[in-house]
Order: sequence, then C-alpha cells, then structure tokens
Amino acid sequence: MEWVLGCTTRPFNTLSYEEAFARIGAAGYEDVAVFANEGQIPVRSESTRAEIAAVKEAAAAAGIRPSMILGKTQLEAGAQAALDDYRRLIDHAAAVGASWLLDLGTGNEEHYDAYIALMQQAAPYAESAGLSITMKPHGGISLTTEHLLSACKKVGHAAFAISYDPGNVIYYTNGDRRPESDVAEVAAKVSSLIVKDCIVEAGKPDVMVTPGDGLVDFAVVLRELIKGGFNGPSYVECVGGRDPGQIDRDIAFTLGYIKGLYAAL
Repeated sequence: MEWVLGCTTRPFNTLSYEEAFARIGAAGYEDVAVFANEGQIPVRSESTRAEIAAVKEAAAAAGIRPSMILGKTQLEAGAQAALDDYRRLIDHAAAVGASWLLDLGTGNEEHYDAYIALMQQAAPYAESAGLSITMKPHGGISLTTEHLLSACKKVGHAAFAISYDPGNVIYYTNGDRRPESDVAEVAAKVSSLIVKDCIVEAGKPDVMVTPGDGLVDFAVVLRELIKGGFNGPSYVECVGGRDPGQIDRDIAFTLGYIKGLYAAL
C-alpha cells in the first residue's frame, strides 16, 4: 500500500506558515500537519473565513494538502462553551480540507472527566464533518500506554483514536518507558503516527533530534504498528537542524528514511 507521510510545520515554527508550507513541499512531502508558526496556529476555532482561505491558498501554492490540524481544547470555559469552541475548530479544519485533528489531551487532572465528556460529544460531530480526532501521548491524561487506551475506551467512538508518538513516550516518562515495548499493546487503536525521536542526556530528554539519531527504534515501532493493523498517516514533527537550510536537509532525509522503512516492511 502507499503510505501517507507528511511533515508538521513545527520544524519551521519561527517562519511564517506560508514559508513552512513551501519548504515542506519543496522537500518532497505532499501532506502537512498545521502546527503553530510565529506563535500562532493559523487554523483555530476563532479563525475567520479569510484566514481559512489564506491557509488553503498557501497550501495549494506549495503543492501540499493540509491534512492534519493541531487542535486545542478550552475546558476551563465550561462544558457547553468548550463543546461549541471545539465544534467551530472541527468546522474550520474541515473547511481547510483536513482529515485529522491532532489533540494533546489535558495535563490538568481536574479536567480529565470534562475532557472525556467533551470528546464523547466531539467525536461524532467530527465524523459527520469527515474528520477523525487522534490523541497523542503528551503527559497528563495521555501520559502512558495505559492512559491512552483508557481514554479511547471511555470515549468509545471510532472517530477518536490514538496518535502514536514514540519520541513523546520517552520524553514524558524521562526514558522510563520505551515505545518498542509498548507499541504492540496500542497498535490496534492507533490511527496516526507522529515521527519523532528522543534522546536522554544527563537525565534530560530532548526531542529536537532527527529521526534515526535518537533512542527510538523506528523499524520495530513501524513493524508492530503494521502488525496491529495500522494503515494511517505519519507526520514528521521534529528534526535536529536549527537553521532553515539544515531543517530542509533533515526533513528531506527523514522522508527517505521513513519511506525506506515502510518499503522494507
């Protein structure tokens, strides 16, 4: 099968999203996950029609599809306001042509129940709009494999699943948990993959490393995901380069590296 392999705009977060799109397209990617650029995610619940149109135009000019949008919840606003806000975000993501909302869960334990209740209502709405919500390990309610599976079970809807991020498994547990030993357990519930590596030096984890240069064994992670039935998209989130030229080379390298692993599997 042909795997969808995109790149997030995070490596170019200091540049405009228009320039990030252009560089990602020039590196050979056909899909982009829209994260924050210059301090702001360009597709938000409060985005205007003109802003949505501008994102679509910039993506078309770069020859890429904005297939994933980084989402955000407003749980502190109360149940109804949070739901209304998230529905607007879903509408705007659909309007820009996305298929996926990437959610980070919540790190506030007091909001855990509210988060699950929100997603129980948001998931069917997303499905009706042609999207799926995919939540990745990010500490808090999505810290470990057990947390991810618990959230999926509680939400209980096909449009809500896991975005597996092997680098974050290491990062948020400071290396105490490893993706290679956890991934098989969650593979059946994984709908997307974030291609991210991680190193731990002097007790400090760091994800700003090009995939393949850190602790993650991507061949094992991909093999176990595929064995579990995974057939979703993958998006490169972090690389080691710091200036735009280095980042260009790193994301181009990672495209070939991950494509090669998929081909071998």
